[in-house]
Amino acid sequence: MEEDHISGLPDDLLGEIISLLPTKSGARTQLLSRRWRPLWRRSAPLNLNRTAAAVSRILSAHPGPARRASLGFICFIPDMDTWFRSPSLANLQELEFAYMMRCPGGGGTMHRLPPSALLRFAPTLRVALFRSCQFPDLAAPPLPPNFPRLKRLAFHRLSDDSLRTLISACTVLETLSLGRVAFHRLCICSQTLRSISVYAPMDTKLGIVTSRELVIEDTPCLERLLPFYPDSTTGPSAIQVIWAPKLKMLGLLSQDISALNLGRTVFQKMIAVKLMTKMLTVKTLALDSVGPNLDAVVDLLRCFLAWISSMSLNYDSLDPVECLELHLKEVVLKNYSGKRRPHIDFARFFILNAKVLKELEIGFLNKQTDKWACYQRRRLQVENRASRDARIELKSNLPTKFTHNRHIHDLSMADPFEKSFVNR
Repeated sequence: MEEDHISGLPDDLLGEIISLLPTKSGARTQLLSRRWRPLWRRSAPLNLNRTAAAVSRILSAHPGPARRASLGFICFIPDMDTWFRSPSLANLQELEFAYMMRCPGGGGTMHRLPPSALLRFAPTLRVALFRSCQFPDLAAPPLPPNFPRLKRLAFHRLSDDSLRTLISACTVLETLSLGRVAFHRLCICSQTLRSISVYAPMDTKLGIVTSRELVIEDTPCLERLLPFYPDSTTGPSAIQVIWAPKLKMLGLLSQDISALNLGRTVFQKMIAVKLMTKMLTVKTLALDSVGPNLDAVVDLLRCFLAWISSMSLNYDSLDPVECLELHLKEVVLKNYSGKRRPHIDFARFFILNAKVLKELEIGFLNKQTDKWACYQRRRLQVENRASRDARIELKSNLPTKFTHNRHIHDLSMADPFEKSFVNR
């Protein structure tokens, strides 16, 4: 009989392994031996989306310490502070907290997050997801807590000063998600951040303040900058990247962004004003192109994958874009109509000019016949494609919001957008 080496590992390491398993697989580990039974009870997530009485009973009965907890409530409950101080939540590593409704008669005001949710778990939290709640003012005295282990942070509604204070207190933070965050000018400096997403939709009924200028000031490790649905009314309407030498992924970029500064390169409403900085590290670019504006896209390709001083309205082989000649291997287009001439010209441009293209996926919303698909392939001149190895596919796809993509901060995935663009 082979010796069991796994059971000899420390409890903390075994708990970490179990927490990464699907729930059913994690529960089955209790069958391995008595040694594993308490490990599952501690590692299983506590989903406390229940009534106040039920939450109190669950926390009283749980042997603790729990590794993960999810709490969702309709409104603020006085017992919350007691729950967050429960012995069963000692050394909590992952916390998800959300209110399901806003304050009654408060003009859309959100309930505040209990301070104990931050203070008690600050030394041990690795993942913190806060939704539909207002943070306490971290910039005001007393001094805010430090989060020495926090790697993933997501929240709604936080002031500029509190956000800067919070980021400075997270010394190993890798991913940051900002939802419905209102700011006039937000500067982000972090030596460890690898992924940032910003989602700030306009909600006129609730009077949410729009977000204006996002400045990526000093982020030497940043790989992903993801401003979802940026425009002039929601935000950020202006984006400035000063120092992000490892940036690999950028988007969604929209013509509603009034100003996009990438080093010394300047775009206004997606139109290049000054092309001075090469962004050769960017490998994935997501665009929300209304029109679509082919000239603007060509300018962006010149900036991110190669810089060439001049630009022609129609692609000229005597003035090549290095991206199209040597680098561009995959293109995904959404919401293709097949009727509008600009859509056809846009798709055909890449078919006829991308010389190392491996795959072009064209997503259309309505169900179409095989006859329609054959007609589109003729209009797109697929047989004349520049890359003979390119696979051109037309696929039916459903509208997908990038903000609902749970893979977007999965740093192990080279392209998390692939699950958002087109159904595979």
